[in-house]
Amino acid sequence: MQVFHHVASLRQALNTVRSTGKTIGFVPTMGNLHDAHIELINIARQHCDLVVVSIFVNRLQFSLNEDWDIYPRTMQQDMARLREANCNYLFHPDENEIYPNGMDEQTRVICPAMSDVLCGASRPGHFEGVTTVVAKLFNIVQPHKAVFGIKDFQQLALIRRMVEDLCIPLEIIPAPVHREADGLAMSSRNGYLTPQERTKAAVLNQVLNWARTQIKQGRRDFAALEQEATTKIEQTGFKVDYFSICHSSNLQPAACDDSAITLLGAMYTSRARLIDNVSLKL
Repeated sequence: MQVFHHVASLRQALNTVRSTGKTIGFVPTMGNLHDAHIELINIARQHCDLVVVSIFVNRLQFSLNEDWDIYPRTMQQDMARLREANCNYLFHPDENEIYPNGMDEQTRVICPAMSDVLCGASRPGHFEGVTTVVAKLFNIVQPHKAVFGIKDFQQLALIRRMVEDLCIPLEIIPAPVHREADGLAMSSRNGYLTPQERTKAAVLNQVLNWARTQIKQGRRDFAALEQEATTKIEQTGFKVDYFSICHSSNLQPAACDDSAITLLGAMYTSRARLIDNVSLKL
């Protein structure tokens, strides 16, 4: 695995790769890698000749009271995992390399569609930070394909829209949610859970699946379903940020005759905010 810290040297290496006709897959991450990240790399390898992974904890997507300063940074372990996964190139820039003119004067990429609902409502400016850094990384790596997890469903939808709107010539490949044995979606923030919280954290996925079953069985009183689901989660001791039943393509509240529906939920533990989702077609 070759490691790069600078845009110019990575571009030079990837230009050489492109000249041989090989395809480049890309997996952007913030590090603290777990099995779900490795699965993204495996999917990228299935579709492309070689894989580039980036590790950059992007301060621009963290709100003032969020966990940027304590977000887990585990570079040595991450590099060992990447080597085991046969990653070809690691791009690990510092903040000055990504934002050479400072973040205050950084040109922003704003995707107004779907950015102010769900996680966007709870985390103002978050998705502006995501789309800005992902657009920069796409321009730096210029991959043929990029892999993003469905767990971050809203993020995936926004990045797809950004790629379409900005005519970026790459394919976005969605990766299924990678889960623990009890159904909890894998996340770097799962490490914030206390042992007691960990025994109950799968409730979010369980309630999402319960609500999906209710819809499959014919229920269309979505507002009532959302309230019942919220109550079920709160009864386990977690605070619900949102539980929403949405149209899969635009994340607007689902109508009773929609055929593609996604149920999305977010809840707070003592130190973490966990998200998950499930989809269905009627």
